Amino acid sequence: MTSKRTTTSRIDYTLVLILFLLFLVSCISIYSAQTTEQYGENFLFKQIVWYVVGIGIILAVITLDAEQLKKISWYAYGFGLLLLGFLVVAPESIAPVINGAKSWIRLPGLGQIQPAELVKVFLILALARVIDDHHQKTQLKTVKTDFFLLFKMLIVTGFPLLLIMQQPDLGTSLVILAILLGMVFISGITWKILAPIVSVGVTLVVGIFYFVLWHPELLEKYLGVKEYQLGRIYSWIDPYNYQSSTGFQLTRSLLAIGSGETTGKGYGTREVYLPESHTDFIFSIIGEEFGFIGASVVVSLFFLLIYHLTKIGISTRTPFYTYVCVGVISLITFHVFQNIGMTIGVLPITGIPLPFISYGGSSLMGNMLAMGLIFSIGFHSKRYMFSRSS
Repeated sequence: MTSKRTTTSRIDYTLVLILFLLFLVSCISIYSAQTTEQYGENFLFKQIVWYVVGIGIILAVITLDAEQLKKISWYAYGFGLLLLGFLVVAPESIAPVINGAKSWIRLPGLGQIQPAELVKVFLILALARVIDDHHQKTQLKTVKTDFFLLFKMLIVTGFPLLLIMQQPDLGTSLVILAILLGMVFISGITWKILAPIVSVGVTLVVGIFYFVLWHPELLEKYLGVKEYQLGRIYSWIDPYNYQSSTGFQLTRSLLAIGSGETTGKGYGTREVYLPESHTDFIFSIIGEEFGFIGASVVVSLFFLLIYHLTKIGISTRTPFYTYVCVGVISLITFHVFQNIGMTIGVLPITGIPLPFISYGGSSLMGNMLAMGLIFSIGFHSKRYMFSRSS
């Protein structure tokens, strides 16, 4: 038997609280960042507007149950491919090249939108449907059927990945691969297939680093790797040797976070100049002004968010919802790990924003769309009167 729940009782208030706290952190950090002399815009106001838009997205998505989400998954996926394909052929007056990447579509009166941020979520829906449909149609699980499932997942991921690489956008490409990796592991594919693939992947990464360090000309010639992308690797390994060029942001970020020490310098009392600190390097502002304690609070908020998403994924009785949860967890986890890692020098700089905190309408809309899927899971999941949770 199932118990009926009111509309308000079906809302995930824990998730609401976590997102509200991240919203406060975002507003506080962006307001401090925009006081730097290089900025003449009110980024805080724009961020609040984007949050309002994001809430509208959540309210729209929360009305869709699992079957409806499955029905629109291919339409959303196809729409995302059309947007990415349009970027490839669009003139620079519509799709300007920014920092070497053609990743944005200029909308008159509305600013710029980055389609790849929405495509990440559309891909999660598409992969979740592929896995769910495969298991419903496959009565007997074998190595052959697992190979077929993996093949389908690679094809679905391959199309947006190739289009994103045309921009080129290394950071988003890595996020797409992280989503694929997370959903492959939850798909039930046997380790007889995954173990060799993981081994080859690790070998490939080691090989790439070898060529980056000793034979970069081969990567430029045969893989189309740009010089500025190689510069990010070099400046990551030895930032102070490149602090006048590609290592400038990293050295300033390390100085800002390190100078914050334990308790920080206090709100609004920054001393380290860091360009574009309201976007990708927002964590550096938090580290300088609020120190190790403030940075730890932010990391803890993300830990609580990921932990809560994990609980939802485990507790839901609908496999499709579980796959969606894993995709969203992979998306958020990689963003947080990569962004914070690059600001403290643990990982190379890839231009990935900090979810819900960095300024950016496209990123925020994509993340709020992902949260809309999570809210939908709690809103439409049934409660059983005699289950263990009761």
